[in-house]
Amino acid sequence: MPAVPIEKQSPHRMREMFGIIAPRYDLITRLFSYGMDMGWKRLGVSRACLPAQPVVLDLACGTGDFSHLVRAQCPGALPVAVDLTLHMVKLARQSGLDAAVCADAMRLPFADGAFDAVFVGYGLRNFPDLENALREIRRVTRPGGVLVSLDFFLPGNPILRSIYLGYLYAQGACWGLLLHGRPSVYTYIPKSLRTFVSVEELSRLLEGRGYRQVEARRFIFGGIGVHWATSA
Repeated sequence: MPAVPIEKQSPHRMREMFGIIAPRYDLITRLFSYGMDMGWKRLGVSRACLPAQPVVLDLACGTGDFSHLVRAQCPGALPVAVDLTLHMVKLARQSGLDAAVCADAMRLPFADGAFDAVFVGYGLRNFPDLENALREIRRVTRPGGVLVSLDFFLPGNPILRSIYLGYLYAQGACWGLLLHGRPSVYTYIPKSLRTFVSVEELSRLLEGRGYRQVEARRFIFGGIGVHWATSA
């Protein structure tokens, strides 16, 4: 596994950073994706093959997009929204998600097999120990349950990769300056990508952690990926 950068090693630093960006989090995800973010999330939910009235974990929930999409698709669903940052959890609760709690993905406070599905939006890339996080996610997922992950990745083509990283740095610095007066606020995205796995590596890692029927879809020339994986 690649080395973990210092900014991903400190839960305190992650809480501080996401506490700053929380009020603008939805705006930024829409801006960075040119409005395609919700479409990717809808696709993630629609292809998850959820049972009737599923109990799902929305991990690294942000303001709770996945939870609301699951509710819309499956009336009677029980989404549990979890984030490391209290400000994000408060925003999720304000959006109507009563079951929203602060918790660390490395030590999830749930019983084995508690969930029919786990959704992770832009979260795996920021976890300090990806393999341990995947073990925890699988532990709380029932056999036959599904993991759905949406995240940034580096394109495989070296030229596209350089263009994409440059775009993310420029876009992040611009919006960080305009929205917070701090150009570095959103440059954590390209920084985290430099040490994150590829789409293919994540698929292999999921298979190695006991998942089957692993499927991945790429968007924006491979800069965005959605994974679906069934827990054995």
